[in-house]
Amino acid sequence: MIDEGYIKFDSHWRNTGPLDNAEIESLNRWRRPIYDAGLIGQYEEHGIGFGNLSVRATAAQRQFIISGSQTGHLRDLGAEHYALVEDYDIDRNRVYSIGAREASSETMTHAAIYELDPEIGAVVHVHSEAMWAGLKGSAATTDADVAFGTPEMAREFQRLFRKTDFRKTGIAVMAGHDSGLVSTGSNLQEAAERILAMDAKFRS
Repeated sequence: MIDEGYIKFDSHWRNTGPLDNAEIESLNRWRRPIYDAGLIGQYEEHGIGFGNLSVRATAAQRQFIISGSQTGHLRDLGAEHYALVEDYDIDRNRVYSIGAREASSETMTHAAIYELDPEIGAVVHVHSEAMWAGLKGSAATTDADVAFGTPEMAREFQRLFRKTDFRKTGIAVMAGHDSGLVSTGSNLQEAAERILAMDAKFRS
């Protein structure tokens, strides 16, 4: 069942127009090869985009910039396609964001991952049937009964960080989110290269 793209948190979004942030250039630079690999895109039969990425905002450790909702079908994004998450409350399932586009439906998962370690500077969420099937159960894997974009998924990543090698590898499989995986890094380059390198292994 495809439930990608549906926002499950209480979204408090203010349309403040396109963001003016230096990180957007870096986000676009690393998003393009991920898009070209088919790891970000759109399910044409459903008209639903998948995949997103984010980076901590330089102004505040708790804030981050994330690609906006339903932008997966676009190869090149502009400042109008990103949102700045100003704050969030995982327990109350709330996200506060600004920008010209509402924050991605995966925002709560990104927020939870940033909370794990201040050294995590970027998060990439992709879809790949091959990687998902090949890594599920062998790599760090969330519980299949836990849906994406929920407080429960946030707590699942806390568990993975404590009890699996997710802290070391920076790659996790979302068993309850068909084809969904995440990678992390100290910066966008590391997070992007991790998932692209893993994708290349499954293509060889």
